[in-house]
Amino acid sequence: MSGALSHIRVLDLSRVLAGPWCGQILGDLGADVIKVERPLLGDDTRHWGPPFLKDQEGRETDEAAYYLATNRNKQSITIDFTQAEGQQLIRELVAKSDVLIENFKVGGLAAYGLDYATLKTINPRLIYCSITGFGQDGPYARRAGYDFMIQALGGLMSVTGRGDNEEGAGPVKVGVALTDILTGLYATVGILAALNQREQSGIGQHVDMALLDVQVACLANQAMNYLTTGVSPRRLGNAHPNIVPYQDFPTADGDFILTVGNDSQFRKFCEVAGHSEWADDPRFATNSARVAHRTLLIPLIKQVTVFRSTAEWVATLEQAGVPCGPINDLAQVFADPQVQARGLKVEMPHPVAGLVAQVASPIRLSDTPVEYRQAPPTLGQHTEQILQQLLNKTARHIADLRQGGVV
Repeated sequence: MSGALSHIRVLDLSRVLAGPWCGQILGDLGADVIKVERPLLGDDTRHWGPPFLKDQEGRETDEAAYYLATNRNKQSITIDFTQAEGQQLIRELVAKSDVLIENFKVGGLAAYGLDYATLKTINPRLIYCSITGFGQDGPYARRAGYDFMIQALGGLMSVTGRGDNEEGAGPVKVGVALTDILTGLYATVGILAALNQREQSGIGQHVDMALLDVQVACLANQAMNYLTTGVSPRRLGNAHPNIVPYQDFPTADGDFILTVGNDSQFRKFCEVAGHSEWADDPRFATNSARVAHRTLLIPLIKQVTVFRSTAEWVATLEQAGVPCGPINDLAQVFADPQVQARGLKVEMPHPVAGLVAQVASPIRLSDTPVEYRQAPPTLGQHTEQILQQLLNKTARHIADLRQGGVV
């Protein structure tokens, strides 16, 4: 059965992570995604290694793992749109596309006649998604914006890291470029909403996505804690600002995570830990009390957890219905039976490596499931195919375009 978006064509002019992540999601859902890259160089992340993919003889290629993470289910065409002929090719592709994704600086594509105001005259049904650091307006609009910078400026790092009174205190970024990923997800939602609206109006629209906007929005309960109290949340390491106990604890052979979400679960934990009296102590009996007295309760729990192994705690607490888990590295993640049962690692045929491993999409649709049609493409892998089959260019015309460095 065809994918949910198999009737949609996406022109992906974006690079690095947020835009390509959005394009990959749309591709996973069945969209025909054409990735436009610079001749010879391509997407910046093609060179963001090591590690690099190895070919079938075990030799290192120039395909960086970073690029492979965000570009499956796409075709790659190389076009130099700083040249007039390249701009014309983009316009011809726009005329045959439903969605365009770009993450150039504000106004950056206007110089080439590839801005939304110009392209919507060619294709009024076009959904044009712009992804920038700070959005299309405001005093920072023309600044470049990168995930790390936005994690800091947007407040995420102020609530990430160990508290000021702990060893190793200080702000810390998240271990993946989460602001970029979340922006890619929100961009996908915005595009799908615009496509749905187009079904009613027949007209496309501009989707303005900003990393800063997304980062502030995704502060979620921490933002509301501030807006409700006027007090900026502080760093709590792995602890939760609103729930106790909800953090890491030491064990006899490492650490584990305890995530007690209600008073009933806390009572069950106390019974397993051999301290049922904690659940009746007015300082700890309710979550509000535990939050107020966390500095008393947490050391008491740590004095108990160190006497059993991680596996013992996880097995015993799971049986009692108390949410908990180990702290896995990625080797343990992909060896986990639940991860394997859900098929979160897939392998796809690749023209250089033979097979390339991919992290599966988490989207599960019963009638139009995600499809893994094509591995991340090599640079310009589909240039001739797209020019011939979609734009009806002759072999002679394509040869001239190559000779002129347009493709």
